[in-house]
Amino acid sequence: MNGKTVSCGIVLLDPNGRVLLAHATGTGHWDIPKGQGEPGESEAQSALREMAEETGIAIDASRLVDLGRFVYRRDKDLHLFAARAEAGELDLSQCHCVSLFPRRHDGVMIPEMDAWVWVAPADVDQYASRSLARLFGTTLSLAELHGQL
Repeated sequence: MNGKTVSCGIVLLDPNGRVLLAHATGTGHWDIPKGQGEPGESEAQSALREMAEETGIAIDASRLVDLGRFVYRRDKDLHLFAARAEAGELDLSQCHCVSLFPRRHDGVMIPEMDAWVWVAPADVDQYASRSLARLFGTTLSLAELHGQL
């Protein structure tokens, strides 16, 4: 074991090849729905649970394409899956986040994610963290993925 944590997530693309990003509450960061697995979960189960918790979108495991593990940061790798959003999943006003965390200044429990947006590959850098933007800019082309799904 290399001491890195592994975060599992889903790159959800709409029919136009835009990627779903979620806004991390109280930060300037937008990210794909992802998180660490719980004991006994497979990577796919973790990714599906995180998607459901952070967006309210429940995806059937049969729709996932396993993209594998990617170097993300010094302390973290990503195990990513891809899926194409279906018609009922495109309206992001229906999204909601059920995973909560304590707000720094007062401990009040608040949603982990508080906004969602479809972002064209060319615009990802304006939203995503440097680590995520670098991943999509170098190792994992959203345009190529769009063509494969």
